[in-house]
Amino acid sequence: MQFLIEYGYILLFLLIFLDQAGLPLPSLPGILAAGALAGSGEMNLPGVILVAVLACVPADFVWYYLGRTRGGKVLTTICNISLEPDYCVQRTERSFEQLGSYALLVAKFVPGLQTIAPPMAGLTGMPVLRFLTLDTAGAALWAAVVAWLGFLFSSQLTEIAVRFVELGGLAAGILVGALVLFAIIKWLQRRAFVRSLRMRTLEPGEVHEKLQAGEPVYLIDLRHRLDFNAFPYSVPGAVRVPMEHIDEHHDFIPRDRDIVLYCS
Repeated sequence: MQFLIEYGYILLFLLIFLDQAGLPLPSLPGILAAGALAGSGEMNLPGVILVAVLACVPADFVWYYLGRTRGGKVLTTICNISLEPDYCVQRTERSFEQLGSYALLVAKFVPGLQTIAPPMAGLTGMPVLRFLTLDTAGAALWAAVVAWLGFLFSSQLTEIAVRFVELGGLAAGILVGALVLFAIIKWLQRRAFVRSLRMRTLEPGEVHEKLQAGEPVYLIDLRHRLDFNAFPYSVPGAVRVPMEHIDEHHDFIPRDRDIVLYCS
């Protein structure tokens, strides 16, 4: 506890910055703990919020710049290192389409969206000043709400921390074990999903050979509108049907030929 009190602001900055950079670190419990320490007089609540904003915005701006210069490749990279990448990009694009640039105001409250929203803002061409304004406001709102909750329940959180310390290595082992088990289960589920698809997967070269040979292939480009705008090219002869509208296209899909779908 003394260590946390002495180096609290530095640890909080590093925890939040690395989390926003894409590493799976628990920054939210860190802000809660900092808010609880502020409630006990060991830290300053406005200082906690300021540190959180200073940690968020630079990391977010780097992702924004990469999204603006590298496009959809950045989103794919982020989602590939997440535990549930299969719907990662789709969920973010839907959120952006529904909320527009104001998605940045709520992004920090949504797991996964907080890291992907900044590059998505760059990908859609959001002006720099607008991005910095909305991102700073969103980071301040998120930090203020979470830190205030920690401040409000300071005594309860402090008691939990004391009980946790009393259990010693056992409590730490249970916590780490639970996190590792969760990650392993997600990894196994993804492996099983990929393995089930492998027998039905074609390499781009195989599709090209089918087209060159004149085989009757029905190609469907499933990319979201934002992805297509970032890279407005399709495989020759492909029909553009965004994945979220594939059901509406069901009656138009032929049943007398191979159907090939792609989304990247």
